[in-house]
Amino acid sequence: MRDEFRADLHTVSQLLVDMAEGVRAAMRQATRALLTADRRAAETVIERDAEIDAEYRNIEERVCDLLARQSPVASDLRAMITALHVAADLERMGDLADHVAKTALRRHPSPAVPAELRPVFTDMASIADRMAEKIGSVLARPDAVLAAELDRDDDAMDDLHKSLFGVLLGDDWPYGVETAIDATLLGRFYERFADHAVNAGEHVVYLITGEPAASTA
Repeated sequence: MRDEFRADLHTVSQLLVDMAEGVRAAMRQATRALLTADRRAAETVIERDAEIDAEYRNIEERVCDLLARQSPVASDLRAMITALHVAADLERMGDLADHVAKTALRRHPSPAVPAELRPVFTDMASIADRMAEKIGSVLARPDAVLAAELDRDDDAMDDLHKSLFGVLLGDDWPYGVETAIDATLLGRFYERFADHAVNAGEHVVYLITGEPAASTA
């Protein structure tokens, strides 16, 4: 019975890793759609979002089944709780990539962001990609030090988010209200993507240490 439980737990862990990789790929494609008006990339992200949602439900069902059948305690119970929380954060990260893709598709065939904003969104996307990569890494090989780095990455994302507002609120903004609203929402999507990555990292720290995270994003 114990070997079966360990095998089931490993399956859940691998599903989380796969989900993290899928979420990372989704945001990368969404960013490409955003910056290059790539319609097919946007459509792929939107189609893929249903699969990410299904992966989340699969993990949730597996964890609930394990909790009911095995009544885990101590570190095993932490692993189950962590899996539920991380899967929820990953599902939300997938939703945010979907929002970026839908914004790109709505503006197609024109680029969704003007040239002046592409550098800041390129940088935000780079940070988002780095954070998603770290989540996949710490899920595959739990590492509290690497997970804690996500806070610093999030600080960099917050700085970029603030700089975006500096451009949007400038007196020389030439693109009108609609483009400003799109850019504001897009900035929020990337910023929240990073927040959920931080949450996931904090849950991994809890898994390793048994200590609740000091705060969540």
